[in-house]
Parts: sequence; structure tokens; C-alpha cells
Amino acid sequence: MQLLIPLSPQGGPLNRQVYAGLRQAILDGTFGAGARLPSTRDLAEQLRISRTVVVLAYEQLLAEGYVVGRGGSGTYVPEGLAAARPAGNDPPADIRLSRFGAYAAQTGSSAAFPQRPASPPRFDFAYGRSDVDCFPFEQWRRILQRRARRTPIRELDYGPATGSEALRAAICEHLKRSRAVACDPSQVIVVNGSQQALDLVARVLIEPGDAIAIEDPSYQGAKEVLRAAGARLQPVAVDRDGLDPARLSDDARMAFVTPSHQFPTGAILPLARRQALLQWARRRNAVIVEDDYDGEFRYQGKPLESLQGLDTEGRVVYVGTFSRTVFSSLRIGYLVVPASLLAAFTAAKWLCDRHTATLEQETLAEFIASGMYERHLRRVRRRNEAARDVLLGAVKKHLGDRVEVTGEGAGAHIVLWPRGDMAEDAIVAAALDRGVGVYGIGGYYLRRPSPAGLLLGYSRMREAEIREGVKRLGAVI
Repeated sequence: MQLLIPLSPQGGPLNRQVYAGLRQAILDGTFGAGARLPSTRDLAEQLRISRTVVVLAYEQLLAEGYVVGRGGSGTYVPEGLAAARPAGNDPPADIRLSRFGAYAAQTGSSAAFPQRPASPPRFDFAYGRSDVDCFPFEQWRRILQRRARRTPIRELDYGPATGSEALRAAICEHLKRSRAVACDPSQVIVVNGSQQALDLVARVLIEPGDAIAIEDPSYQGAKEVLRAAGARLQPVAVDRDGLDPARLSDDARMAFVTPSHQFPTGAILPLARRQALLQWARRRNAVIVEDDYDGEFRYQGKPLESLQGLDTEGRVVYVGTFSRTVFSSLRIGYLVVPASLLAAFTAAKWLCDRHTATLEQETLAEFIASGMYERHLRRVRRRNEAARDVLLGAVKKHLGDRVEVTGEGAGAHIVLWPRGDMAEDAIVAAALDRGVGVYGIGGYYLRRPSPAGLLLGYSRMREAEIREGVKRLGAVI
């Protein structure tokens, strides 16, 4: 039997090319079950190559079970080996997804997550990003290189699931000093960003069907993680002071809140509401998940004490991240969990991915402990506050009373609420036509219809860009 196996000088080792050709011939039925392959001598002559090359290919087929040798009579395809259908004729396998997999597929193929333009507009008021222009990358590189050179080999093995001891201690000290978080390093679990923190919360604390109270509007990533866990989301309307605990239902097992700078409205939860929220949790034996989004950036008055710091019963799970204060691709966040939940969260983290990258943890630990992190935060606060003031001034000049402004007291974005009847999508599209990127708030709401609102970030924009961008926006609204 004449067998055509195309061979190419660029195709890799000849024995692998011969093996691949024979394997395909077996799988597509050219050599059916029980068929005898050419002898190694005959095939070598047909292909005009060394017999040794063919022998190596046959040995590989034999090792993988595609052929069997019968002493003295040749090499055969086993009787039990079924031929595969020719490539291109197979219908896709109908593989059943899990409930989580089905939900994830549905979410990923929908408009569940707000999209930004593929090509950023000239005046882009993007939000939710760190200010990389003023980050001290040289100092960071020096620490990283020093750690890479000096870290003992044994410390490059698998580390503790909860994270580097040095980083947990540094996070703990920073949180106690800046956010009034009451903890010790043993309660800190280092994770791959706040998104993994929320995923662990859902895995450890939520059963399908549990009622979860969540701010409305709220962070899309939190909603989708909770939904994927099978939670029944109970939207609680947000006003200028954030979530109103009086609106919480009696059957909610958990409340997810962003009290320092409500995302996306920017509301700051006052002390009275924080205390009322803790009282609700006590009455209902519920858990509070406190996502301290943009808690590092406050421009008016002293920062309020965290819910976790006010909690005396171990009902608050505190979530934070360095993605907003260092740089976004540094996927390091943290959980501060009550001692009673530490074993469960530690095991869950280990089951998910063992631990977060060690070298980056050690670099960040030194960056914080050396004081560089705090100095960086002060620089970012000054830059953000200056940019915010320019933005507010431009809004007042070019938009006046045609919009209401919220969220200006903290964070790195504001929200404009147009007072006219123009639809949110129409404003966003018209602004984009003028080279201005502003972002609708509607996608963050659970309840419909939602009010028209525009998110304008300012952490990465120069003052002249802010002024011109708002001027152009003024021609739209």
C-alpha cells in the first residue's frame, strides 16, 4: 500500500512527522481496526528516509497504543481501536455545564459588564484606574530586583495560603493606622485582587437561594459573583448618604456595602447609618461585607471609622485591594476576616490557587514598611484633589444647574445627574462624537428604569484636558 505522508524540512524532527502522519491515517480510518501497517523497511523506501526514523515513529505509536506488534508477522492496528471521524465532520460535543459554568457563559456573552471604547477618545474621563504617572516605578523595581536576588531558595517554594507574614503584618499596621480596622496579622488573608476576595466570600458564606442585600446601584463584579453562587439579590436603593439600613429586609443573610465611597454614586455612609447597619446584622444574625472601595482617597473632613472597626461581634468581613493605589495589574488584595471564619477562608484560598505570588508579596511588604507607600498615597491624594477641583470648576462653568453632582468628597470620579430628559445612552454617544469619553451609570442598577447618570473619572487627566472635555460635554447636555 502506497502511503503519502508529507514531510517538510520546517516540520520538525522527521520521526515526529512520520508518527503524526501514521497516527492520522489510523484515526481517519485509512488503516482500520486489524489492518497491517507497512513494514518499517518498505515505508522507509517509500518516503526515501532512513529506516531508523520510521522505527522511532513505530515505537512511539506502539507506546501510545495505536498499534500492536505481532512477533514475526508485522505491526497492526488493534481490533478495539475505533477510527475517529474525519476532521471537520464532527458535531460539537454537547458537554453539560455546571450551574456556575452556565451562568458564567451567559454573563460573559452578554452586556453584563460596562464596556469602554476600543480606542480611547481624546478626552477620556475613564474611572476605576490607578494613577500610574506618579507611581515610583524605579523604587519598586529596585525592591523587586533586590528581593529576587536575596530571597532564599526555600522561600520560593509554596508559601502559606494566607500570604506572606511580612505583607500581612504591613497591611495590618497600615489598616489600623489609616482605616481604624481592628485586627492582627493572623486575620489578614492575601488574595489576587478584590475580585477573588468576593469570590471567596461567596464560596464560604453563601448557599444557593440565600437572600443577599446589595446597594443599588452597585459594583457589577460583586453582583455577578453573588449571582453565580446562586444568591437572591435584594437591591437596596442608595441616596446621597448611601445605603439606608431601614430598607433592609428581615430575611437577608448578608449585606454587601461600600461605605467609604459608594460605588458608583460616591456617597459616604454616615456614622449613624453604620451603627444602624451593625445593629441590623446583630438582630438578623447576618454578615456584612465591607468593600473599602477608594477608602484611601477622601478630601473633605476626617475619614470615618470602618464598619469593621466599629464591629464588636465579628460580623464584618473587610475587603481591600492595592489595584487602585499601586497599579491595576498588581493583582494583590486582602481580606480581614473574623477569627471564627479564618479556618474556612484559609482552606478556601488554598483550594482555589494555593497562594498569591510570593515575590510580588514580599516586594509590596517592603514598599509599605519603608514608608514609600504612604508617601505615594499622599502624592496621589494631592494630584487627585487638584484634578477634582478643576473638574468641579469646569462643570460649574459649562454645565451649571443643568446637572447635579455627587461623589465629589472622595475617590477619583464624580457622577453627573442631568436634569433634562435626554437619555443616558444618547448623551454618551453624542459626547463620544465630540471626542469625549463619559460613562453611563445605568448598567450598575438592578432595578429598572434607572435614572440617567454619567461617571467622570479624573485621576489620569491633565487639567487642560479636563477643561476642554467638560466644555465639549456642555455642548451636549
